[in-house]
Amino acid sequence: MRAQLNCAVSDESTVGAARRSAAQLAAHAGLSDTDKGRLGIVVTELARNITLHSGRGALLIQELHDGGETGVEVLAVDSGPGIDDLERSLTDGYSTAGTSGTGMGAVRRLSSEFDLYTRQGGGAIVMSRIRGRDGAHGPAADWGAVASCAPGETRCGDSWSIARRNGDIALLVADGLGHGDGAADAAELAVTIFENRPFGPLEEYFGEAHRRLHATRGAAVAVAQFEAKGGSLRYAGIGNIAGRILSPDGTTRGLVSNNGTVGGQMRHVREFAYNWRAGDLLVMHTDGLKTGWALEGYPGLAARHPAVISALLHRDFRRGPDDTTVVVLGRRG
Repeated sequence: MRAQLNCAVSDESTVGAARRSAAQLAAHAGLSDTDKGRLGIVVTELARNITLHSGRGALLIQELHDGGETGVEVLAVDSGPGIDDLERSLTDGYSTAGTSGTGMGAVRRLSSEFDLYTRQGGGAIVMSRIRGRDGAHGPAADWGAVASCAPGETRCGDSWSIARRNGDIALLVADGLGHGDGAADAAELAVTIFENRPFGPLEEYFGEAHRRLHATRGAAVAVAQFEAKGGSLRYAGIGNIAGRILSPDGTTRGLVSNNGTVGGQMRHVREFAYNWRAGDLLVMHTDGLKTGWALEGYPGLAARHPAVISALLHRDFRRGPDDTTVVVLGRRG
């Protein structure tokens, strides 16, 4: 997956620019005219909500290709005053800015998937997904991801991919060494190899990736494979991709990676098995995210959609001038 379009929002002119960018993605994703119309309204309302209540923020927009369905995801991110009364804000006719108050309610109605997190003085994250058809899209897990380029770069040196198969899930996160085209080429090749056989043996994947990435800068790579039948999570990593499992009782388990670089210095690959239970969150991220992140300071965040969680972690814990990717999986059952 490539980095999202990052549409800065500050005034009415940026609202229009965000809407046009979303329209281009909708056309590329093959959405119907009706779904394009839904998306246009959602983008407009979310962008205007930022200008009215926060003054400045961003819309992160990306195509969705998940379980045979296509669509477009919009994440509205700001660091403004937050929403005082969440339930009232989702009720038509309620407004604190002198408008008709139908915006957020319309966004929720028009979305195939919708979620929101806010806290007083801590801004807001709103997720809206518009899909070609509504309904179930895999019983095992929800997912969310945010990926951004290093400042001044047009290609992200990180990449990631998710695959589903009859309830099983495979996830890869890769970080090409450095920034720019060379890093992006390495990370994207790691993804291409993974997507050819995402549920194959992990040792075989890393062996092939190591051979083929010799012609690139190399990359840090981690792969997680979840088997729905047994409830186990297999994990292997080379380099500094971080992984954690967060449980509803507050416990956190760090996932073990081996030192090295795929395509460079890689001595051996060791696979680890973990229990991944209903209600657990799996978080994987590149070193563009600070390792000291925690959810404890965000009451209720762990129960929100993984896309909302990934956007908040990216907003509040991004390290600085680096490519940054964070992917969150939440197991439903």
